[in-house]
Amino acid sequence: MKGIYLAAFLIFCLNVNCKKSDSPTSTIPNDSTNNNSSIIKGADISWLTQMEASGYKFYTSAGAQEDCMQILKDLGMNAIRLRAWVNPADGWCNTHDLVIKAVRAKNLGFKIMIDFHYSDVWADPGHQTKPVAWTNYNIDSLQTAVYNYTTQVMDTLKTNGIIPEWAQVGNETNDGMLWEDGRASTNMQNFALLINAGYNAVKAVSDSTKVIVHISNGYDNSLFRWVFDGLSSNNAKWDIIGMSLYPSTTNWQTLDAQCLTNMNDMVSRYHKQVMICEVGMPVTAMDTCKSFLLDIISKTKSLAGNNGLGVFYWEPESYNWQGYTLGAFDNTGKPTVALNAFAN
Repeated sequence: MKGIYLAAFLIFCLNVNCKKSDSPTSTIPNDSTNNNSSIIKGADISWLTQMEASGYKFYTSAGAQEDCMQILKDLGMNAIRLRAWVNPADGWCNTHDLVIKAVRAKNLGFKIMIDFHYSDVWADPGHQTKPVAWTNYNIDSLQTAVYNYTTQVMDTLKTNGIIPEWAQVGNETNDGMLWEDGRASTNMQNFALLINAGYNAVKAVSDSTKVIVHISNGYDNSLFRWVFDGLSSNNAKWDIIGMSLYPSTTNWQTLDAQCLTNMNDMVSRYHKQVMICEVGMPVTAMDTCKSFLLDIISKTKSLAGNNGLGVFYWEPESYNWQGYTLGAFDNTGKPTVALNAFAN
């Protein structure tokens, strides 16, 4: 849920018709690297190269100019999330741009998550538009396109020495993806087929990469049960359940508690690990945001069996940028105190 799509997202979520069932899909994987001391603390910084090309610079809290990724690393982050668009009109977040950022992140020692939108533009609860080149594809052609494109991106990353730790197949897929063919509320089976095409492609290149299915509103247990019950009943495959969480300054404690309940339910119901793939709060509420982050990180750590994998901030580096106000750098290009939560 990006700030510019908040209204469409809220309208959509109010109208989702949620259903329930009770069938888990598989066993929670053993992950010896996942323990409370090594919880993932990361950021999606997909705008970074575009901001840099526009002249934006980044500074430490002491005012020294520094590479943005290095600043985030020094603040305690250990992972970077990057979106992949198929053929964006301006080129940003295409495969070439993705690889540039991924190489930089790898060279600084970050683990990497690739967020496949399967679109030329934003994919979120209100927008799941097919890439222009796929406009006339039916479900069979779309499965092939998803598989081939995902394989191509993963192969290109591998050629450049990058094996992503995680890959999201779809972004905030509350009602499926690649509409209308893959809209979950009208054809859950098609949505499952597309998830499996992405899953199989990721694993064909790197069987160690964990595949995430990502839904917004991490506090909404009915929505999550509807999506994942539907995917389970249609034999979809995934390794991790991903969530977004964008509370207000007044309801964050309530939503954090509901998110924890939902995370625990996802682990027990589907036997899957969970990841908070996106969080954010208004940049002007930096102290409240820090409290929110400390709390959601703590709650994620608290999951039994270390099944809460980590928390990613969505585009913290954005400041005075395209009207987005949920970043965590101030208008002078310095990180706010909110990001100190990742040092704990």
